[in-house]
Amino acid sequence: MTYRHADLPPRAARLDPQEVAERRAAREAAVDRTLLARLPKAELHCHLDGSVRPETLIALGAELGVRMPAATPEALREYMRVDDARNLEDYLARFDVTLSVMQTEAALERIAYELAVDAAAEGVRYLETRFAPVLNTSGGLSLGATVEAPLRGLARAERETGIVARVIVCGIRNMDPEVSLELSRLAVEYRNRGVVGFDLAGGEAGNPASRHLAAFEHARNNDLAITCHAGEGAGAESVRDALHTCGAERLGHATRLIEDPALVDEVGERRICCECCLTSNVQTRAAHDYASHPFRRYFDLGLNVVLNTDNRLMSGTTLVDEYVHAAAHLDFTFDELSRVALNGFESAFLPAEERRALIARVERDLAALRADGREVLA
Repeated sequence: MTYRHADLPPRAARLDPQEVAERRAAREAAVDRTLLARLPKAELHCHLDGSVRPETLIALGAELGVRMPAATPEALREYMRVDDARNLEDYLARFDVTLSVMQTEAALERIAYELAVDAAAEGVRYLETRFAPVLNTSGGLSLGATVEAPLRGLARAERETGIVARVIVCGIRNMDPEVSLELSRLAVEYRNRGVVGFDLAGGEAGNPASRHLAAFEHARNNDLAITCHAGEGAGAESVRDALHTCGAERLGHATRLIEDPALVDEVGERRICCECCLTSNVQTRAAHDYASHPFRRYFDLGLNVVLNTDNRLMSGTTLVDEYVHAAAHLDFTFDELSRVALNGFESAFLPAEERRALIARVERDLAALRADGREVLA
């Protein structure tokens, strides 16, 4: 297939906000959520510290003597949902709440376990959750302990539900590059024990990924897969830096990749996976709304795109929700969303043989789902 950038039809003119909300609700209500829940899905971009159950935050806060900003799960869920962020940095401020209780092995194990169980209930067969272990050491945990505890939780969820769950270790853009290198070494140390990749997260503006080149090189030289947040809080130049300088094999968000047609073509030709997060991007102002998100354009241009939650708590979303948004606001069909789901499995940071076996199981289940005759979303 030849990947060419093209000017696609413009989206509909902006409507009155109340009318937009009403139309959004009506379109989403018409989508068959049950069918999308049954669709076997992979989630590649899900932050552990952004995906904590509100009930668990309250319980851990009481146990550890940390006061939460709200007393009930419902109120805390509402507080943690970021609908008023001015930018990415404003959105990230909510993580101070979750991180305040993610400083013990028991807490990390519990949160990872619950995330994987919740994902499995949504039809997620494969999950990669990511976090920056350096942010979980203020209570005295070693870096190794911060990785081992979530891995135990994920392994327990895998035994109970069948979900395959792995970890990506993140460096942080606004920290010293030496810290990122230390985290890359940590990721490599646990490469054969459940860690499958290295990432760089945090505020993009003014913090180029290339400052952390040594961390990426260490991962690459030790056969650890690389993804990188890029094109979320900065423009296409950030995507170019992640690809050309840091050697990213996948791109976290890539929302502003659309600004550079030549780079869009390159990403398509190289089959670089774009880990797209619709709700999160609307909240951080990377996209104006669901209908104008470039996800539809990327798909139509033949790019390798997948849907993800990013942060289930801060975005108040599930992976089923993200598929519903794509169907309701970007006119995705069941067949198209099946292709998106398969993209996720094909782009998983798993050993090739394990990935092929997983894809074979998913394709059999997808064929059985189609055999039920339920292929219409609305």
